Amino acid sequence: MKIRLTSVFVDDQAAAQHFYTEILGFRTKHDVPIGEKDRWLTVVSPEEPEGTELLLEPLGHPAARTYRDALVQDGIPLAQFAVDDVRAEYERLRALGVRFTQEPLEMGPVTTAVLDDTCGNLIQIATQPE
Repeated sequence: MKIRLTSVFVDDQAAAQHFYTEILGFRTKHDVPIGEKDRWLTVVSPEEPEGTELLLEPLGHPAARTYRDALVQDGIPLAQFAVDDVRAEYERLRALGVRFTQEPLEMGPVTTAVLDDTCGNLIQIATQPE
């Protein structure tokens, strides 16, 4: 069994696509219109183009908004992305104007930082212990 797809709820799919591709560096994998305004819009890591897809899902269901907003209010990241060097990625993203809610923090063998994805979510970046 493998994880093939996971999602984050976003307020604006076009803005999310810009942030996740132009700022974070993911690549668009699927961009298929669904209905009048929504899209099946997924991104992947350029390092694993056939790997797990992240669905930039329209925030349509009221329960999804409540859940997402409660996580943000409590400072809890919705997702975690692995990076080789949290401090270097933190500096790169800050230079691009990304707002962090947690600066790099060492916790034993793991270093983490938390960013605002501009689409309503907090995202944690972390080094992975080997």
